[in-house]
Parts: sequence; structure tokens; C-alpha cells
Amino acid sequence: MDDFALRLKNVNEAGIYRLNCGVDGLRAAAVQAGCALFEADLAAVQSKGEFLAAIAQAIHAPDWFGTNLDALADALGDLSWQPVPGYVLLLHNGGETLGLSAADHGIATEIFTDTVNFWKSQGKPFWVFFC
Repeated sequence: MDDFALRLKNVNEAGIYRLNCGVDGLRAAAVQAGCALFEADLAAVQSKGEFLAAIAQAIHAPDWFGTNLDALADALGDLSWQPVPGYVLLLHNGGETLGLSAADHGIATEIFTDTVNFWKSQGKPFWVFFC
């Protein structure tokens, strides 16, 4: 297993990062590590609803997924429909704001941080990468 795949399995290193390596390298490492890889292209996102729809599609959210940030927090903290040893959320083309207002961007960032910490407490790595 290569170094990147080994790092993806490390709960203590899991967090939120700007991707410095190629996306193909991350994809390969996620597969090698046995992680679920969720990819969302945020290039066209210009609202909270569009952001939530992109994330819901990426994580293959169940029907109960709502159209608010609380639903995002609930879904990312559940993921029972993806029983794997770890998770990687890769957000493409989101720019600095992810297509969100400043307030919603702050809440989404907090949700990502809380999600990383929750999964660490469960012994599973959850990674968020921006590219």
C-alpha cells in the first residue's frame, strides 16, 4: 500500500485539506485504503440549495435527506448506507466560498469540522479535500 493510502487510513491525520497532489492519485489511494470516495463538482453552485443537492448526489444520500444544512450534518454523521473503514469527500471547483453566502460557508465549514471529529471518535477517518 502506498504512503497516501496509508495516510488515508490514519484517523488522527484525517481533516480538511487543500489537495496538493493529483486527483487521480487521491482516487487510487482511496480505493487502496478501502475508503468511500464522494466527489462533488461545485463549479455551477450558486446557492445553498445547489450546494446541498451536489453533496447529496455525491454521497448517494437517502430519501430522508432534507434541503437544509442540518440535513447535511445528519447525513455526514450517519453514512450507514456506506459501510466502509473511512470516507473521503472531494469538492471540485468550489472556489473560496463553495458557492455559498459567507454565513452558509461558515456553517458548512463547521459541519465538515464536526464531521471529521465525530468520525474520529468512531475510529474512522473522514477527509475533506478541496481542489
